[in-house]
Amino acid sequence: MFDCQIIDLGLIDYAQAYQFQKDCVQKVLNGEPQKLIFCEHPAVLTMGRMSKDSNFLWEKKEIEKKGVKILPIDRGGEVTLHAPGQLVAYPIFNLNNYGKDLKAFLHRLEAVIINVLKDYKIDGHRLDGKTGVWVERDKIASLGVGVKKWISFHGLSVNVSNDLELFRMIRTSGMDIQMTSKQKKCNTQVTPIDIQKIMWHY
Repeated sequence: MFDCQIIDLGLIDYAQAYQFQKDCVQKVLNGEPQKLIFCEHPAVLTMGRMSKDSNFLWEKKEIEKKGVKILPIDRGGEVTLHAPGQLVAYPIFNLNNYGKDLKAFLHRLEAVIINVLKDYKIDGHRLDGKTGVWVERDKIASLGVGVKKWISFHGLSVNVSNDLELFRMIRTSGMDIQMTSKQKKCNTQVTPIDIQKIMWHY
């Protein structure tokens, strides 16, 4: 078991959280314990390195008029959405401790989400060739990471009680898919903090 500091940033602007991530990456490179950052973001669309404008279903000007920011970022993957009610987790981990295998690391993050969903009697699973976690044919969690000198940053998001209608602005991860959430699947009230308390134990 490797030392890990748990940090809860609450609801925080995406750019501020990203700067915090970068500071934490440098601290881990300098020998500090790994960090696991939890937070939520005001509505924002982030564009990974593979993003294409064709995956925006609304005009960008219309999106920004709705108060939703659009930010290009240095993670893998396509465009995705963050919004209040969605739990975001950023593992700032030293992948030297995990075999320097990025694919295996992503697989491990997916396993954590699947185990958390089991606690709520939700059958989460992977789809061959796709990153993330799914419930039946709907996607409930997205993953996208970056690596600097084998220190990971960016991470995962789990739809808990967020407004799923916002996903209509984009093709999430570049796919024609439906998004779901823990609240939709269980029809019960739950908060990102509830999920967070379970997740870090895995």
